[in-house]
Amino acid sequence: MARPPLLDPASCAGPLQRRYALLINPFYPKDPNASFGKHMLTPTLALTSFAATTPEDWDVRYWDENLLDGRPPFRPMPELVGITVHLTFARRAFELAHWYRSRGSKVILGGLHVLSCPEECAPHADALAVGDGVQLWPRILADVESRRLQSKYVATYENNYREDPAPRRSILPRQSFLTTTSLIATRGCHNRCGFCYLATDGLRMPYRMRDPSQIAAEFEADDQPYGVFIDNNLGSNREYLSRLCHALRPLNKIWSAAVSIDVTDDPGLIRTMALAGCTGVFVGFESLTDENLADARKKTPKTADYARRVRMLHENGIQVNGSFVLGFDHDTKDVFARTAEWIEENRLECSTFHILTPYPATPLFKQMEAAGRLLHRDWTLYDTAHAVFRPKHMSPEELEQGYAWVYERLFSHASIWRRRPEDWRAAAPYLAMSYLYKRSNRFWHLLIKHDLVHGVWRPLVELTRLRHLRFRKGLADPEAESTPPGNVMPAGV
Repeated sequence: MARPPLLDPASCAGPLQRRYALLINPFYPKDPNASFGKHMLTPTLALTSFAATTPEDWDVRYWDENLLDGRPPFRPMPELVGITVHLTFARRAFELAHWYRSRGSKVILGGLHVLSCPEECAPHADALAVGDGVQLWPRILADVESRRLQSKYVATYENNYREDPAPRRSILPRQSFLTTTSLIATRGCHNRCGFCYLATDGLRMPYRMRDPSQIAAEFEADDQPYGVFIDNNLGSNREYLSRLCHALRPLNKIWSAAVSIDVTDDPGLIRTMALAGCTGVFVGFESLTDENLADARKKTPKTADYARRVRMLHENGIQVNGSFVLGFDHDTKDVFARTAEWIEENRLECSTFHILTPYPATPLFKQMEAAGRLLHRDWTLYDTAHAVFRPKHMSPEELEQGYAWVYERLFSHASIWRRRPEDWRAAAPYLAMSYLYKRSNRFWHLLIKHDLVHGVWRPLVELTRLRHLRFRKGLADPEAESTPPGNVMPAGV
């Protein structure tokens, strides 16, 4: 899980096959402090969305190097290779691009890093796709056929989102993921945090929504009991989220999503989410210090009210995966212990930690650069697991050590036990999830390597779905006994 497959320079390529497009998600090293399992929850939605716009006379194949199936295919050679490029695996993307271009394929690079650093990416590609790839991909294929490929294609995110086709999930290796039902109902977020990629220069992503009936139809068609919404913030428009929940409820499936904690401003909406099958949310708490959140321009309730809002989610059978950023300017060396203690006190089922990372072309990057606080521009270390700037109240080494310590603390036997559900009937499923998801990286390596992820998790997911359906009956009928379901999968995304 630390090294990509070898691209042998001496390997002979097969013949070039016309109208064959290969879509690649490059390998990236896994953080040994975190769970390897989170990388196998769902496939990347971008590539399957591009595939959905591919004409029928083209063959299209999906390849994710993180599934540990070896190097990407090259016999026959694809006429066109599309590679998604993110900051931390840009170097690997460029290596793949060079290998395929040197053997006759045309290479298209797209993704967030292409948007933020186009000058860096351009020498490694025959063409750049900047912006919404769903709009650009058919144009690129047509130009490849006519031998008129341009060096750059640009699209905005201001089209009618309802017209986007459903992702082409048929090209996915279904056995390699917990679920292939990665869903996106909305784009954008009402927050514009200075450290978030949505604040990247040149990225204008207005809040857009698809019809709830479209999402419900996609969910039902993929024949999976569990779906993951990858929206930046599914709760940005609460009226829309309510309508979406009413569309999902008849499916009797379960799902998780990323939301901001202010979704709990409306207790009735939380109940509606639970009745529609929501079993877990990923919440960007970011910090337990109000001054940090103000500096980041995050619109959020006061941190003193976080605990009450977490209880509201728990009371409705919704697990919480809390996301925390470490290294803000108001963080001192006690931030690690304070954060861990708060998580344990409030029994968060899962937690994710990130070292504050200034992504290129964001306000935070400009601020750090102007202050001379950036340590380097080695993008492979801009992975939120390394300190790439000088913190105000500790050294970079102390920040990295604290990051590793807080993961070790929350993944410890003692912490897992302290965070168990108060209702003893929900404890066993919670413990199963915690140990399978958090403390089983060697086990995860075997599951991924041998395509067993889906086979092992599917029965546990179905058990969770059945438990949640029973819980929903009690939630819908206040006079009935209602026991929190105790999920056996990670909370949120």
